[in-house]
Formats: sequence, structure tokens, C-alpha cells
Amino acid sequence: MGEAMREQDASIVFSLDIGTRSIIGVVGEVVDGKLHVLAIEKENHGQRSMLDGQIENIGQVAQVAKRVIERLQKRTKIRLARVCVAAAGRALKSEAAAFTLELPTVQPITDDDISHLEAGAVSESEQVIMEQSGDQNDQYYMVGYTVTGYRIDGYPMSSIKDHSGKVLEAEVVATFLPRGVVDSLYAVVSKVGLEVASLTLEPIAALNAAIPADIRLLNLVLVDIGAGTSDIAICRDGSVVGYTMATIAGDEITELLMRTLLVDFETGEQLKMSLNQDKAVTYTDILGLSHDVNPKELQELVSPSVSTLAGEIAQRVLDLNGRLPSAVFLAGGGCKLTGLREKVAEALKMDPNRVTVAGNHFQRNSYAEEYNLNDPEYATPLGIAISAGLGLINDSYVILLNGEPAKLFRSGSLIIRDLLMMNGHNYNDMMGRTGENLTFTLNGERKFFRGGLPVPPVILLNGELAALTDTVHAGDHLQFVPAKPGEDASKRISDLLGADFKGTVTVNGAKARLDALIHTGDDIWADRKDPLPEPEPVPTPTPVAKPAAPAGDAGQIRVTLNGEKLMLFGKPGGDPYYLMDLLKFSDLDFQNLEKPVELRVNGQPGQFQEIIKDGDSVEIV
Repeated sequence: MGEAMREQDASIVFSLDIGTRSIIGVVGEVVDGKLHVLAIEKENHGQRSMLDGQIENIGQVAQVAKRVIERLQKRTKIRLARVCVAAAGRALKSEAAAFTLELPTVQPITDDDISHLEAGAVSESEQVIMEQSGDQNDQYYMVGYTVTGYRIDGYPMSSIKDHSGKVLEAEVVATFLPRGVVDSLYAVVSKVGLEVASLTLEPIAALNAAIPADIRLLNLVLVDIGAGTSDIAICRDGSVVGYTMATIAGDEITELLMRTLLVDFETGEQLKMSLNQDKAVTYTDILGLSHDVNPKELQELVSPSVSTLAGEIAQRVLDLNGRLPSAVFLAGGGCKLTGLREKVAEALKMDPNRVTVAGNHFQRNSYAEEYNLNDPEYATPLGIAISAGLGLINDSYVILLNGEPAKLFRSGSLIIRDLLMMNGHNYNDMMGRTGENLTFTLNGERKFFRGGLPVPPVILLNGELAALTDTVHAGDHLQFVPAKPGEDASKRISDLLGADFKGTVTVNGAKARLDALIHTGDDIWADRKDPLPEPEPVPTPTPVAKPAAPAGDAGQIRVTLNGEKLMLFGKPGGDPYYLMDLLKFSDLDFQNLEKPVELRVNGQPGQFQEIIKDGDSVEIV
């Protein structure tokens, strides 16, 4: 009988690097703060089921992944259940945008104000990207964003917390992944019967393997050159500050050899791998003719393409970094191309000694008896495993969002707002959208009706009401019900003229029925002998008053609302009162608000879902 399989426990880390040309799997065990690599398996895709790092054929990719998994299980005697994966940098989209938030009065700026401001700017970035894609139904996951500037009442500021102002502006550069890229990864993992334990970006994973945290105070660049793309990550001042990608990589060399030597793709790949050999190789072209070629001839043949690749990498680095970095690390199978390191240094006008092949630092966080971990091709698969196993990024732990593991990308502490944006939610989901206003003219007189107020979101963190600015931690459970938009203002002609109106009505010059809906911009004329009915009076605000008392006083509480004492009698079933319940007792006319509503409980900013307790002092202004 064969040796019994053991289950994958919390100390076992399994990563899959699903690349354009191959899938590499790594299984390791965390021992004394390092990843002990137990097994590495690699298999090339039999067909071109990947394009520039993006999964094209989910079924074919899953078949290759399954064979890699089976071999890893056989070697380690571990039944693998959870896998760490990474999304290719190819699909990253970044966009700059700005957002303006007007406060009711000049007042100190709180964390909530900043959160709303930044969330609005990030959502504006997403909107620009969706407009560029031409499909407003596209959905994106926020990977991260950087605030490039604030303004308070028109004055630029580097930080705005606790300053006072009324009109706040934020400019950001936000980066997103299209939902399809992430969903295809999850689909492959699901097809092979595994669960996604963590998800990160390939350039960040490779950087975590190649550049230890203690040297990231320097301005360093990691370039992971794969088959379809070259992913680039930049760090300085101790953290990752940006990532991008070049659209050319190792396949450019393969395709040049195919065109020049008339060979198929597989032969082109083999010839590319022989560039570093010191003896002649024999190949057969598509016509069936056999040829001998020495590596020097091949190197001269591909040299222009290598220069092009180096130039593209250099340009991307300078565009993103804004200046020459301190050093550049080259990783991935493509970095083994003869002469590439020197040509990148030449294109950057850097000392060649400051452009190096990654691998020297891999053993800072990992070790193996059987494998040479200094191979730059291991940067991404090893980086994914190291990142998750050693907690180098916050996606190495699980946060449940509505019962499912949330998708997490960037490092550092996370607040609820960021987590929601990383999982496809936008500003309107978190803040709500007021219904569309309705503006038209009736017999030359402008008419205006406001849209309804939104229903606020419900946010529960570990079963307790929470705010968007609350921090989430490993193992937290977050329940989120998006805000519901307010109802659009809606009127029919009969609402204005009365159902018994006798006469002719035209809308934009055409005859119309009394039950016709009115649209913004309509020009309505009503021709009648009798005068038009008086417009409906604007309802006066409801004064603060006690609601009708139910039988008994169980659960009643006494609060102060806008300086006035208010008795709230117990709800049926003993449910608590929330801040939103007090809106109807305020003196605000919510149909005719000109500015945002300010909510405070006991002098602190309040949330709609906040529970109100006996003795609380509430302001709704």
C-alpha cells in the first residue's frame, strides 16, 4: 500500500504561477520564519491557451494545472486544498482623476470626510477607465491608489485632516484590474477543485522574492520578464509605489526566430533556449529541411529585438519612476536572454553593475535542499508563496465579505472602504446616490422637483455596526448591503394640471396625454380657459414631537435632538433605534436640501446605522 496522504495544514503554502508559456507550482512549509521549499513542478502549455499573461482557454489551462498539482501531491504526500495565485500585470489600468466634496459649513475635516473624498476620486478614476473601454457594464477591482494632492477651499495642501474648510478636493492616481482577469483565475482554480487562499499581483509577488523589505528604502526596480509581458514594480522609502508593464517580452524573440528561420513555435522556443549554449544546434524548418546554427549566429539574429525589448523596459521604468532608479533587478525566464542586462543598462544610461539578474536575495526568505532557488525564473512562483506564507502582504490572510473570501491586493493596513473597492464596489454603493432631479417648463415657468434621498448602506463588522473608516483584520467577517439610490423625481402631466383638466396639452410642440410622464428639459404648454390650479403648497417641516406612545414604556429612551428633548418609545420586538430613525424628527425638509446633512452623536461624527442609546445627544443639521 502507498504512503498515506496528509492534509494541507496552515503551515503548508502552495502557489501556482499561471504564466503565458507555462505553469509553475511551488509547495513549501513555513519553518522558523522561512519558506522551506518541498517541491517545484513546471509544465508548458501544450497549446497557446494564454495570451500575454491572460487566460484565454480556461479548460486547457485547468488541465495543465491539474497535472502540476498531481505531481506535487505525489512528491510531497500532501493533499493540496488551498492555493495562492497572482494576476498578471498586463491588465492593470491606471488613471488620474479628481473629486470635490462640499461640506455644509466651514468645519474641521474628519477621517470620514477624507474617506468620502478619496473614495469619490477613486470612483471617478474607474469611471474614466470604463468610458475608455466603451462598456459601462465593465467591472473593475481596485488594486491601489495614490493621492497626488489635496485642496481646501482652493488652497493646495499635503494633508487635510483636522484642518478646517468647506470645499475639499482630492486628486488621485488609481490602479484597477478588470473583473474578467480575476474571475478567469478563480475559474481555473475552481475547475481543479481548489480554493483560492490568496490573490496578489505578479509584479508585487516577484518583488517580494527578489527585493527584501530592509533594502526598499532605496529606489529599486524589479522587472519580471515573462513570455507575453514584462511586469515592472518600483519601490522606494520602504514600500511599493507603482507598477506597470511592457507589452513585449520573450515571445517577441521566439516569433522573430519563427519568421526568420521558418520554424514552428515550439522549435523557435527551443532555439531561444539555446542562445546561451556554446555549441551548434540542429533544427528542422517547416519545409522539412535540416539546418545547423551556432549560438553566436542566433545572438546576432535576435540582437535588434533584444535591443527593442530593453528600450521598451527602460522607457516604462522612466515613465513610472520619473527618474533613474538606484538599481534594477531583472527576473523571469526572459531575463536570461544573452545581452539583455547590458542593453537595459545602456538604454537607461546606467552603470551596468547597477542592473542585475534577480536571485541573490531569494534565500533570505526561503531555502531548499533539492533546488537552486537562485534561478530568476522562480521569482513569481516563489514570490507568491513567500508573500502568503510569511505575511509580506495582507492578502496572505482571509477576510470574509458576505460569506466569501474577499479579494485583497495591496500591503499595509486596510479600512473597510478600501476592501470594498478592491471587491468591485464603488462610491455609489458606499455613499448612495440621490435620485435624479426633474426640471422642465410649464407655460414658460421653470419647474423643479428634487430626487429622493438614498437609503444608506448596511455595514456589519463581526456582527457590529461599522463605519467605512474602520480597520479590518485577519479573520474578520464583513457583511455589506450596498446603498440604494434615491428614487428619481417623477411627475405626470396630470399631477400638475389635475386629472380633470380640459384643454390641449403639448410637450415639445406635440400633443400629449394627461398621463404622460414628464422628462427633464420638456417644454409643456397647457391651453385652457380656466386658470391653472395653484401649485401644491410646500409642506412645512414636521416639528420635533413625541410619536404616539404605544401601550407600556418598555424599551423607551430619552435623547436630545438638535437641543430639544425627545422621548422615543420602544419598538415592536425590542429592536434598537438607529440614527436614521431620527431623521423624521429633525426640522429638515429632505425634499429641498441644498447641502449635505451633517450627523453627530455626542459631538462626534455619526453614521446612519449607528445605534442610539438612552441619553445620547444627536445633531442632524
